[in-house]
Amino acid sequence: MSASYRTEGVYEAGDVVLQSGLTYRGLRIGYAAYGKLNANRDNVILFPTSYGATHLDQEHMIGPGGALDPDRYFIVIPNLFGNGVSSSPSTSAWPYVGPRYPHTTLYDAVHVQQRMLADVWGIEELALVYGFSMGAMQAYHWAALFPDRVRRIAAVCGAARCSSYNRLFIDAASLALTADAAYQDGEFRSFPQRGFRAMGRVYAAAGLSQDFYREEAWRTLGASSLEDYLIRFWEGHFSRRDPADLLAQFWSWQHGDIAANDLYKGDFAAALRAISADVLLMPGDHDMYFRVADSEIEMGHLRRAQLKPIPSIWGHRAGNPNGLPAERAWIEREVQALLARG
Repeated sequence: MSASYRTEGVYEAGDVVLQSGLTYRGLRIGYAAYGKLNANRDNVILFPTSYGATHLDQEHMIGPGGALDPDRYFIVIPNLFGNGVSSSPSTSAWPYVGPRYPHTTLYDAVHVQQRMLADVWGIEELALVYGFSMGAMQAYHWAALFPDRVRRIAAVCGAARCSSYNRLFIDAASLALTADAAYQDGEFRSFPQRGFRAMGRVYAAAGLSQDFYREEAWRTLGASSLEDYLIRFWEGHFSRRDPADLLAQFWSWQHGDIAANDLYKGDFAAALRAISADVLLMPGDHDMYFRVADSEIEMGHLRRAQLKPIPSIWGHRAGNPNGLPAERAWIEREVQALLARG
């Protein structure tokens, strides 16, 4: 995607009272927009970011002729709190640091996103919320919390709430990162080299599939050995980010649940039944984070939904198909069909 398509900005939300009851003072969303808003303001696609990602990591999915076509749609990527672009531990000043950082839920995030769309562009309705992983969890939150404003959602390798397995995985990755001696009294005092290495190995084990490793598919990425792949693609990937930011987004992921609010009071089935959007569920058929079985359970409560698992040994990574042409073609085709309906 050419930078000529991209407009960047920052939305200043001010002092926001969070679900926790804490106030996040000076809360900000960094965003990028692609394409042109039409006169009716009804050609809007929201593309929230996934774990550890920024808008620059996701814009490879945007392009003329594709499902996320900036020549047809006005596409907005709001950076999720905790990714270093929007408000995050790394952008917070004393005393809101370390254990005093005011954590944000996905409920908090989508409410501020809704305010941003209305204040900046006058947008009240979304043609589509498209999201991968934590982005898919935000798409689900949008559909459940603003059912009259969302026509469609595409949830790619994501779910309506964090599963018990995901909580366990997040605990393992978090403990690997914070076991480093650099982590003291709830904050990082220096660069956690060993912690990043350990977290990368935990992620590599769960982020792909046994078939991926059995077939040595990492060779297609130019890795000369399994160890080369693990160091380059996993230890190197997350160490680009601030470690406190990664922990903050882990917290938001663990607490992701469309029913965990005063509107639905924990009734997960009721929250799903309230969704009026046309829902496209695309779990990876080898994904260990967000399983096809979880999507099947959700399907039982949704009014209008289709389940289209992505056939791929790339596990969770299949839902972010940068460099994976077959997986990308599958996703593009299904999302284009979703946009053509209704």
